[in-house]
Amino acid sequence: MSEKPSDDQPSAPEIPDDVWEQFTRDSERDIHTSAPKEPSARARMVTERLRQQEARGESPPGWRTSPAMSDGRAARRRRLWAVLGVPVAVAVALVALKPSLLPGDPFGTDGTGAASPLPVETAAPTAAPGASDPETPTLDKPFAGSPALRWADGEAGIVLPEARAVGSVPEERVRQALKLTKKLLVGANLDPKAVRGARPGAALSVLDPKQPELLDELDTALRSPSAKHDPLTLFSRFDPDEVRPVGDVIKTRGRMTFKKGSHGGVAVRADYTFVYPVVRADGPVEVTRTIVRRVLDVELADPAQYEVTRGRLLLLEYDQEIGNSSCDVHDGYLHPEFSSSEPTGAPPSGPTTDPYDRSKDLDRDSDECGTVSRT
Repeated sequence: MSEKPSDDQPSAPEIPDDVWEQFTRDSERDIHTSAPKEPSARARMVTERLRQQEARGESPPGWRTSPAMSDGRAARRRRLWAVLGVPVAVAVALVALKPSLLPGDPFGTDGTGAASPLPVETAAPTAAPGASDPETPTLDKPFAGSPALRWADGEAGIVLPEARAVGSVPEERVRQALKLTKKLLVGANLDPKAVRGARPGAALSVLDPKQPELLDELDTALRSPSAKHDPLTLFSRFDPDEVRPVGDVIKTRGRMTFKKGSHGGVAVRADYTFVYPVVRADGPVEVTRTIVRRVLDVELADPAQYEVTRGRLLLLEYDQEIGNSSCDVHDGYLHPEFSSSEPTGAPPSGPTTDPYDRSKDLDRDSDECGTVSRT
């Protein structure tokens, strides 16, 4: 399914993201950049608790600003078969990596010192975000030094394109498909309980039970995670005994497109990146980030033509790339690496990747652990 705009898809903005960013850098490069919004009550509580740890002498060593070695998670592929009687490939390309601390992108400002948000992404960028002076993430500024500083918060980053009829599929059905796709993304990647390791019930409720092998696979992965059955192929999950989130914001950026589907309905492609700032549950206070990019192909099929469940999505394909998670750890959780800790898992053998680069397609043929250029 192409991500390029078509008659069935929203058109691209007049000014590409990278051109807009370059304009912002050139015109406002001398303005001091700063990030944060007023933290929530919960974020202030977490911050105060962690500062008390720091006062007890539990602060980490200095943050490294040079490239660090990285760990990664091997890529895997899986094939499933839909109840429709046609083979549905569920390609699982997963590359998880440990961070190197290189600069993030140059942050634009709104003239008050606050980072200005990027325009909505409606087409693939032409290049990765640029670099800027390094800045250490902190409890108050967990996205400092990251391109995600200018991204939207959580669900606000999942902006639905304007629905319109495609072929014989009416506008109302298209709108329903877009909303269901958003519900799947939110339930799998943003729901606070699911991200903390709980069962992602909201996401599962969107999927068609007429794809029994898919749901059986996901149930097995959540119940008994392993290298063969890994819930991280679709869900973002952290072990609450190992790490906890910094504040209550997960940064989100991406786009959603649609066209006429192959099963009498509307097909939707969602391509989104999520950025999770975390600290250790116990131990030195140090902020790191895990970056997860997911590309999903789903369809709201026509129940009059196919044996499907009304109001449920067929999950046709899903791919992901995960930056900053230990290699070859298959317990169903993401395991962020911290700069002050020794790497865990298998050493990296794959290429270096920028996890913020949304201009490239995911490499479905990669099966090696790699290195990220920044987090």
